[in-house]
Amino acid sequence: MANTHIGTVDIKGVKVFYREAGKKDAPTILLLHGFPTSSFQYRNLIERLAPKYRVIAPDLPGFGFTDVSSDLNYKFTFDSLANTIIEFTKVLQLKKFAIYIFDYGAPTGLRLALARPEAITAIISQNGNAFEAGLTSFWDQIRKYWNEASPANRDALKQLFSFDYTEGEAHPELVPPETYTLDYALLSRPGNVEIQLDLFYDYPKRVVDRTNVALYPKFHEYFAKHQPPVLAIWGKNDPIFSPPGAEAFKTVLPKTEVHLVDGGHFPLETHLEEISDKIIEFLSKNAN
Repeated sequence: MANTHIGTVDIKGVKVFYREAGKKDAPTILLLHGFPTSSFQYRNLIERLAPKYRVIAPDLPGFGFTDVSSDLNYKFTFDSLANTIIEFTKVLQLKKFAIYIFDYGAPTGLRLALARPEAITAIISQNGNAFEAGLTSFWDQIRKYWNEASPANRDALKQLFSFDYTEGEAHPELVPPETYTLDYALLSRPGNVEIQLDLFYDYPKRVVDRTNVALYPKFHEYFAKHQPPVLAIWGKNDPIFSPPGAEAFKTVLPKTEVHLVDGGHFPLETHLEEISDKIIEFLSKNAN
């Protein structure tokens, strides 16, 4: 079993925490987490992939153990998260790599692909949305805040911080409590609630060239032009991003492989072997 090492790199004052395993000269996979998780969600997947790949999983600013000093006046938007990760890949001298995108990792990783298209060898989307077809009614409450950015609508979103990791899982007793307990503890640190509310506001708001839904067409242009190999492997019972979001990749990338597992938004906790086997099979055919 490959050992997972932890490290920190300074990206313009942001101390980015990351986990890494595998040989330095092996094909690289960059794992990008989402809300409300951190690189901790990949602890088991890293061990499964590391015998064949160099696996790197950073904590995004505002999450996990990445430290953003208040003195930086860091603006917590998806553009900022992506810019930090773009610089992170350059500091680590990552020339070619596949990206695994989940939840917030999708708008972050796809911005990275727009900035460094020549670097991306393949994309694994695990409940990582890039099409309006994948947006569920979960987003209605956030759209309410988007349409009217009142203190009351902002405050109402705090209920989302206690997200149920077992929703959609056939065997919720298999989901270890340390996962959601750690995530909640890290999100509850002083000042972090406001950071997360800022990101909620930044996600669906339709401002041209600024936020995620508005950027979907640009992501699609990237897909069409560069034709990256894509594996869309989703928990089919996800209450946030539904399976039509996985199937939608085929509208731009007909060769997309779609695989649905009988899980929710966090299927790695209960479907690790199935997902990791599919990833290894996919990458063996599509990425060097």
